[in-house]
Amino acid sequence: MVNFTILAGGYTSFIASYMFNSEANTLTYLNQYITGGNPTWIISHPTNKNVLYAVNENQPTGALQSFMVGPEGALTLVETAYSGGSGPPYCSGLSTGQVAIVNYGSGTARVIPTTDPLHFSADDSTIVTFAVPTTGTQGVSEPHMVYQYGEELLIPDKGNDKIWRLGRSGSPGDFSVHGQIAQPIGSGPRHIQIYENQLYTIHELASTLTLQDFPAYPNFSTPLISNVSTVPDYQPAGSSFAAAEVLIPLPTTEFPTPYIYTSNRNTGVQDSRGDTIAIFEKVDNQLVLRNQVYTGLNQIRGMMHGQQAGEGGDAYIVAAGFAGTAGVKVYKRTEGGANLEEVAVNTELPTRTSFVWLKQ
Repeated sequence: MVNFTILAGGYTSFIASYMFNSEANTLTYLNQYITGGNPTWIISHPTNKNVLYAVNENQPTGALQSFMVGPEGALTLVETAYSGGSGPPYCSGLSTGQVAIVNYGSGTARVIPTTDPLHFSADDSTIVTFAVPTTGTQGVSEPHMVYQYGEELLIPDKGNDKIWRLGRSGSPGDFSVHGQIAQPIGSGPRHIQIYENQLYTIHELASTLTLQDFPAYPNFSTPLISNVSTVPDYQPAGSSFAAAEVLIPLPTTEFPTPYIYTSNRNTGVQDSRGDTIAIFEKVDNQLVLRNQVYTGLNQIRGMMHGQQAGEGGDAYIVAAGFAGTAGVKVYKRTEGGANLEEVAVNTELPTRTSFVWLKQ
């Protein structure tokens, strides 16, 4: 029997913990731990899995929080720092020790140094303000993620149709924009992954997944190699899609193909089968749809693969909707990862928005 502990953030004032038993295929709600308001994105420290970071996606003043992780995911709040703006949807611990956070509501980002993984040193930190877009449809900067790649920070900006490139320009908290990667106008880049030096971008406004070679700094961009829709063929009248997440679990012996998983959030009239997770494969440098898996979830937004948990975790993906009452679901990767099978569900909490699998 293998038990996996899963932490889940959401639009509440707590982080929930679950236990997934992969032998019995059960998902048990364990506890909830008080946080600041709206810990919608949670993420482990990159090397110390006993440390968790969470945003407080509040307006007009957002925050970043650090937690000590105990047995079965028990959380102890340690410190809170100002995010540098409004409505932060994402944070990430960096390999260099800082924590980066972006603010969707104010078009800003901040890199906060630490004295140790749990304690912030926010005095030595620059707030980066992104330019107001002159093209596209949003009219405001809407940074949605921060992704460390080498010495750079990459920030997809849904409002600017760009991925900003930030580099350190002085002290540990002093970062500035030193480039950008252009994206299709009106596409709304939301989240990214990089695999084998190729950039995969999920676009919220266009509901597309794109592939391009990662441009070496200071190149402006590279041509799109592939650009595909994530939306299922059948679309109910009144549906409105907004692609949300992209995952690429690393290949393993059991799952040798690096399939790409994207979540299709339908914010309009729902299909009775719920939203889908679209599964793609890169074939001859083109993105090929392998499956549309209907989940029964309403506005599926957050999902995470279990590779974070270590041995055995790579077989699973956890997901939830932003709306509705379908709760949290665990899926088993089948057909080498080209398909998903629902194996466990818990509906004690109707919605969740982000997940962390704890190391076994």
